[in-house]
Amino acid sequence: MIYVTTETIQGKEIVETLGTVRGSTVRARNIGRDIFAGLKNIVGGEISEYTKLLADAREQAIKRMLDDATRLGADAIVNVRFTTSTVMQGAAEMLAYGTAVKFR
Repeated sequence: MIYVTTETIQGKEIVETLGTVRGSTVRARNIGRDIFAGLKNIVGGEISEYTKLLADAREQAIKRMLDDATRLGADAIVNVRFTTSTVMQGAAEMLAYGTAVKFR
C-alpha cells in the first residue's frame, strides 16, 4: 500500500476518502539502555540504543496504520504524520496517522 506525507499522489485520482487511520505503540526504556545512555550523555555522541528503540516504534506504528487502512479497503494513505507523547515516566507512545483513500 502507498503511504505519503502529501495530500495527493501523482498519477492517481482520489475518488473516495475513507477516514482517518492510525497505528500506535507504547515503548518503555529499560535499565540496560538507560545505563549505557547515561554514559553516552557524559562523553557525547548518538545514543544508538534510543535511536533503535524509536525506529522500531515508528515501524510498528506504520504497520498498524497500514493494517487499519487495509481493514477499510483503502488503496493508499495520504497526509501521513507522526507524533509522540509521554505516557508515564520512561514510556512514550509513537503514533502514525493519515487519511485512507480509494483511487479511481
